[in-house]
Amino acid sequence: MTFTSIMHMDAHGHLKKVYENALAHRLAKIGFKVKQQHPINVFAEDGTLIGEYLADLLVEDSLVIELKTVRTLALEHEAQILGYLKSARLEHGLLINFGSYKFEIRKFAWSEQAQQKSPGRFSLLISVLFAFFAVK
Repeated sequence: MTFTSIMHMDAHGHLKKVYENALAHRLAKIGFKVKQQHPINVFAEDGTLIGEYLADLLVEDSLVIELKTVRTLALEHEAQILGYLKSARLEHGLLINFGSYKFEIRKFAWSEQAQQKSPGRFSLLISVLFAFFAVK
């Protein structure tokens, strides 16, 4: 099963929750551990818990997936996924947009080492990531 067949949806224009449910269902069906609306704690720099947010999907406790149904992805969406990765202390995230004319998927990577080397800058890798969803 390819990433394209996993992600194919019968119709364009569903609500975000429909895409979330469909992707969670299909990933679980092929054997991935998927959590929907998973709470991720947000900490202040001194370690104090200051809140939480809900990640659309957390796959295998290591990949955050944020889904959008917007005309075009914006810098705020990129900042959101990077904030989730930093708060969760995870390295990998996907930002997927089902709302544009053309299906969009962006991969984000974050690490404290990269943050320390280059403050305020994160590496952005844009590609179709068959490897994340390939059947093992």
